[in-house]
Amino acid sequence: MKQMLMHVHGEMLQTAVLENGRLVEFFMEKTKASSLVGNVYKGRVVNVLPGMQAAFVDVGLTKNAFLYIDELLHPHLEKQPAQKPLIQELIKPGQELIVQVMKEPLGGKGARVTTHFTLPGRWLVYMPNADYVGVSKKISTEGERARLRMIGEKLREQEEGIILRTAAGGESELSLSADVVQLREIWHGIAERSQHAHAPSELHREAGLMRRAVRDTLTIDMDEIWIDDEARFEEASALLDEMTPQLRERLKPYKQKQGLSLFDAYLVTEQITGAFERKIPLVSGGYLIWEETEALTVIDVNTGKFTGTSGLEDTVFRTNMEAADEIARLLRVRDVGGIIIIDFIDMEQEEHRELVMQRLTERSRNDQTKCTILGWTKLGLIEMTRKKARENAVRQLTERCESCGAHNKRNELLK
Repeated sequence: MKQMLMHVHGEMLQTAVLENGRLVEFFMEKTKASSLVGNVYKGRVVNVLPGMQAAFVDVGLTKNAFLYIDELLHPHLEKQPAQKPLIQELIKPGQELIVQVMKEPLGGKGARVTTHFTLPGRWLVYMPNADYVGVSKKISTEGERARLRMIGEKLREQEEGIILRTAAGGESELSLSADVVQLREIWHGIAERSQHAHAPSELHREAGLMRRAVRDTLTIDMDEIWIDDEARFEEASALLDEMTPQLRERLKPYKQKQGLSLFDAYLVTEQITGAFERKIPLVSGGYLIWEETEALTVIDVNTGKFTGTSGLEDTVFRTNMEAADEIARLLRVRDVGGIIIIDFIDMEQEEHRELVMQRLTERSRNDQTKCTILGWTKLGLIEMTRKKARENAVRQLTERCESCGAHNKRNELLK
């Protein structure tokens, strides 16, 4: 059974996704301080840095946003000039520029912005200047991929780009067309406002967590959707009627039973607390040591109390396979982004090494966030990356100790 639970705690909206009672995704956001990712601004170039091929852009936030040269060029490689231009040839200080936030301000750095605009809808992502059609890799049937690509080509106008999302599989051309029309109207509104707005100013604000959850996370296989706040329930009900009417009957209001909150009733609070520990036990008796820094995340796998019954190599292999499953799940729960290094227990058999990497790759396919597994290094570590866009839950649920740099849990956010 697959369930989505939405819990309102003070000014915080927390969303958990469970599969057979096990936590697989967790998001949280302050209701009065939504994410900046996806927002579109009219900014002014403050400084161009030829040595870094980047620029600082004032978009009206506390810190100036950062723009790389590649985010200025046409998103379609075939449309880019053969000789890559220099950033100082494209923009100058004082120049006004329309940009979109692609990464939140993190670790004292300003937001990262792009001119490759994307507007996500329920079934597809609309790109006003990309000039191509793509289909989600998670749609594996060649016939369905071809059908969606053909519809995408039919729906897009010249210079527009469309990416058909996983949820688009099986949807009618009429549904996809409605999505394109709505997103195109949003873009036209942004373009019109940009003609009259003074820099810096906000032109478009991305949807909050509730709308993003319904749009991006709710799939047709979601069996139940529980919400413990009346106002949020009504909001979700309206969003489902608008975007996915067939899921409306699965939405249910939660009333406290025996004094238990929604998250406590489904053991979510307990699972969140365990998922964010530094030492995470495995069912077999092994454990993970999880270290997150601003630069990267390092995960160490250990056999612990698990001794197995068929020899050391078999014990190590079984522990690593279990760890691969758990790591893929926890990357989603903790919403880890950036560089990830995994130190699996050393295995002698090459076949076992390949099977562990295959398992990690297979489990990562369940992740809505893009993961790239680069393989084994010469030191016997697995390197991978996971797209980082927003501040993850670790940063929101913890406070950094100024003395030692450790992150201590803020339990008041999990009540």
